[in-house]
Amino acid sequence: MVEENIGLAHLCARRFLGRGMEYDDLFQAGCVGLLKAVENFDTSRGVKFSTYAVPVILGEIRRLFRDGGALRVSRGLRDLSRKALEEADKLRQETGESPGVAQIAQRLGVPVEKTALALGVGQAPMSLTDGEEGGDLDIPVEAPEERMTERMTLYQILHTLEERDQKLIRCRYFQGKTQSQTAAELGMTQVQVSRREKKLLAYMRAAFDQ
Repeated sequence: MVEENIGLAHLCARRFLGRGMEYDDLFQAGCVGLLKAVENFDTSRGVKFSTYAVPVILGEIRRLFRDGGALRVSRGLRDLSRKALEEADKLRQETGESPGVAQIAQRLGVPVEKTALALGVGQAPMSLTDGEEGGDLDIPVEAPEERMTERMTLYQILHTLEERDQKLIRCRYFQGKTQSQTAAELGMTQVQVSRREKKLLAYMRAAFDQ
């Protein structure tokens, strides 16, 4: 579920650009919030996952600002982050390309969701705690129309792309597939996917900032 909804972390992180924090740090905090949302989501409440997740993600990013830019993670997650990055390097050397989260998780014998989080915070400044974090989730009340506007903007931009380009973005950023896997699905080479992906991301960023 984390990989399928990673776009929510990107979307929330963008709301805080220009406030003195690097985008990577904002996104990593968003990933922490996304994992918390996955772990605490109750399907019996009859609400969509995105409706529940976005306030949780925003709350985690706001916590990053309150903590002065230090992303708080457990000691265990720090260790997993190190192992995941090491395994990613091994896979990259073996295959010659960047591995997907699912590949790394399989090699480590760890759930995909936790592996995704570990990789997300691996490069972030950390304030370590001795145990797992506890306490209530910091869930601020957000104006629904603001969330809806941003989601609509993202999907509108995505749907301005040609069908194959849409599939490329979905494969890479919603399904967590490697460039080679994406290339095989789209009938392209890995190099073509890499070059096209860079152009598409640049276009989408520019369109979102307008």
